[in-house]
This record gives sequence, C-alpha cells and structure tokens, in this order.
Amino acid sequence: MSVTNERYDAIVIGVGGMGSATAYHLARRGVDVLGLERYDVPHARGSSHGITRIIRRAYYEHPSYIPMVERAYELWDDLAERTGRDILHRTGSIDAGSEDDVVFRGSVESCERYDIPHEVLAGGEVNDRFPGYRLPEDHMAVYQPDGGFVVPEQAIVAHAEEAQAAGGEIRARERVTDWSETAEGGVRVETDKGTYEAETLVLAAGAWNRKFADALSGLAVPERQVLAWFQPEAPERFEPDRFPVWNLSVPEGRFYGLPIYDVPGMKLGRYHHLDEQVDPDEYQTEPQPADERILREFAERYFPEGAGPTMRLATCLFTNSPDEHFILDTLPDHPQVTVGAGFSGHGFKFASAIGEALADLAVDGETDRPIDMFGLDRFAAGA
Repeated sequence: MSVTNERYDAIVIGVGGMGSATAYHLARRGVDVLGLERYDVPHARGSSHGITRIIRRAYYEHPSYIPMVERAYELWDDLAERTGRDILHRTGSIDAGSEDDVVFRGSVESCERYDIPHEVLAGGEVNDRFPGYRLPEDHMAVYQPDGGFVVPEQAIVAHAEEAQAAGGEIRARERVTDWSETAEGGVRVETDKGTYEAETLVLAAGAWNRKFADALSGLAVPERQVLAWFQPEAPERFEPDRFPVWNLSVPEGRFYGLPIYDVPGMKLGRYHHLDEQVDPDEYQTEPQPADERILREFAERYFPEGAGPTMRLATCLFTNSPDEHFILDTLPDHPQVTVGAGFSGHGFKFASAIGEALADLAVDGETDRPIDMFGLDRFAAGA
C-alpha cells in the first residue's frame, strides 16, 4: 500500500525502547503521532531486545542520572499497572570492583548523594549471602535492594499498544529512506511505502540514527555486542529471588549479568565486547566461538556454578557517544527535530522516562526533566 502526504503532528522514527515510549507519551497528550519501524514491533536487530535488561538505582556512571532513573521506576510501575503486563522485577543489584574502582566508588557516591538505601559488602560477604557469586575476597560491592530488570519486549509492546489506544498510529516493516524540512518549517518523511508530513520529528532509530542526522556523525557510533545464557549447575542459586543483577569490574573487563528468566540460563555480557565498530546494516549477527569463549571464561571464574552448558547466544548493538552519556536534544539547524541517541549500552532502563523527555522536547522545545548534561553542545569545539 502506498501512502502519500498523510499529515500528523509528530512522527517518530524507530519504535524500539525509546521510540515506543516517545510515541506513548505523545499520544497520551493528544498529539497525532505516527511511529515508523523498519523491522517488527518488537524486533531483535537493534538495542531493545534481550529478554531482560538491568535497572538499578545505584548509578556509578554519574550521580546526575539518579533523578532520571527514579522517574523511570515510577513510569515503569505505572505502565505495568495500566496494562497488566509483566514489565519490572526487583531482585536487588550488586555493583562490585576493587575498592578504588569506579563501579564501586561511583555507586557508593550516587547512593550517598541521593540517600538511596544500600549496603557496602566485601566480596566474601556477597558470596555468603548470594551463593551463586564467587567474587574476589578483596573486592567491594554496593548492594541496593531496588535493583532488578525490565522485560524489554513486554515494555515495547505495552508502550506501543497504549499509544495506539490513545489514538497514535504505529507502522512496522516500513523503512524510512529520508526526511527533509518543508517550506512551512515542518518535516516530510519518505519511506519505502509512502510520504508523510508533520510539525515535528523524533529520531529514535538507535544505531541507524546517524544515518538521519549529520550532527550525529562520530557522536553515535554502533558497536557489536554479544550476550550469553549459561545453564547453572545449581539453578536455584540463580533464580530472581536469590541472585541480584550485577555489574562487575575485574582485570578481564567490565561485565554485567542477570538471573534466570524465560531462558534456562544465567545471562551475561561484557561491556564493549570486542570493541567492534560496525555498520548496523552489515555486521556479523551470528555469535562466533570466540564470542562465547570470552563470556564462558569469565563465568567459570566468577560464577562457576552458573557456567554450565550454553543455552543461548545473541548479538545486539550498543550505540556509543564519545563520553558514553546520552544525547537528548534538538538538532542545532533543525529545531523541529528531536533526537535520542548515544545510549552507550546503559539506556534501556531509562526508556520510560526518556520517552517522556523526548515528547516534551518535541512538543514544547524544552523539558523539566534533568537532561542538561545530555546536550549536543557539549561536543562543540572547545566545550
């Protein structure tokens, strides 16, 4: 079916974690919104899949994220209550490393600055309390009881369905080929099936964002990532009620993992897996033996009872900014275009709140949410 010059208030390119949330918040405000997705809703080609995604209040990356993650918790709980879907699970979280490592020190700092309930534990104390762990005795950890995981596919479907229920339109299997500014200051979006116009545009296309905005060149760089699920020898030690989600900094790198859920295996990955910058349309999507070996060797050392037979391997994409902080802004030369990009492997937990902030920017050109540190101008020469 070919569509020509249908008119909307707003168009969202990408209906993954960020785009579905943005469409939801726009539609609930009465905005006539169209969401365009080149694959399925949901799909496993980008950054918004993987069955479980970590959420945590202790945030070592920067304390400024805490107000945003607090809002994300509120919105995830609201979405789950509104839809009855299984979206947010609280398991507790462990952030561990050597005593002077940023994962431990940054988590302590964020908890202390925002009065977040937490415990500081030595590695041996973590191992005693949660027997699935085998942390080095000299490691230190922050345990935060509200940490857990979001179920991304459920979250995306919930946001998309609620957007539709509020009058929004979602079109999957429709690839955006280009967009341009109209003479009236709006936007025209071309797809492989039609042409649409709107007052505003939101770029939420993940690894494909930089193909739609020159301003993101070198600032939103896709990276190949690999995940593994290993069957534990003692599965009861890796269930959600006994195995907190975790971030662990060790000499082998920085790794993260989650309990058994929906796949009969403990899930884990390594940040910046092989440091492979890729084109999202042309990269090795099938996990390779070397990918599995990196993750298995780590699990055998730090979670030995969780390092049984491989249950599943999968690839996904990080889209990294130079400082690994988000990009939430309008384009400098096109104020009618809002962009959410550069989530650098730690964005999905915020999707509910990021969608709200992007909707604010698209409608009002500003937001009350604390996003000042995420502006594009921080990358300007001399900034």
